[in-house]
Amino acid sequence: METSRDQRLRSGDAVLFIDRKQRRYLRTLRAGTRVPVRGGHVECDALIGDQDGRRVTNSSNETFLVLRPTYADLVLHLPRQAQVIYPKDVATILVWGDVFPGATVVEAGVGPGALTIALLRAVGAGGRVISYDCRDDHIAMARRNVARFFGDAPQWTLKPGDVYASIDETGIDRMILDVPEPWRALDVAARALLPGGVLVGYVPTVLQVKSLVDRLDEHPAFGAVETFETLQRFWHVRDLSIRPQHRMVAHTGFLTVARRLAPL
Repeated sequence: METSRDQRLRSGDAVLFIDRKQRRYLRTLRAGTRVPVRGGHVECDALIGDQDGRRVTNSSNETFLVLRPTYADLVLHLPRQAQVIYPKDVATILVWGDVFPGATVVEAGVGPGALTIALLRAVGAGGRVISYDCRDDHIAMARRNVARFFGDAPQWTLKPGDVYASIDETGIDRMILDVPEPWRALDVAARALLPGGVLVGYVPTVLQVKSLVDRLDEHPAFGAVETFETLQRFWHVRDLSIRPQHRMVAHTGFLTVARRLAPL
């Protein structure tokens, strides 16, 4: 769903309707139809051909701000059969994993494709993302979601495979492990990563992160191991009412980052 700066809304585009309480409704525009939005509807033809960032009123006389969805908006609404990596963790993976334009990145565990989309944007047209998953339903879902966002993505290769056993690539820059037992893939990662390359493991539980860090500490190919989590708290700022919101996105997963060492 990448767009140029001045592209006007078209039939088939996803748009976000935001009401006065900042509630968000993701809808797809279709020419000649109407979309339901909070107890009323909006005619798609009234938006198609216009730019985003305008306000519209639905049939129940409620006003909404209409915007193209950001990556974070789309990720939280992705069709999924597996747990999605939250935007706060995706952003941290990109920065702490040092994913750069032109990089070659292997991703193990594609899920619904949320991280894949961010990796493809980060490496750009000169990079490569190779994604592995052992489940056919995850592969099919990720393929649909990436196509929904990008259309064709020639720098992306999606493969069925068991990363605990082997991968085809060598000389890669970065490797992301979003699998239940990432410690089982360390030998594979060591063979694939260039010296100085970055390995990132994403796991949800304390026992998993303990097993991963123990194995990394023992492994001669890895060093500079760090583990952390990212917590996100929004604030309510209205007039004299300034306070944290009642709910926050707290623990979703642990991130462990390690560097590939030079061979002895």
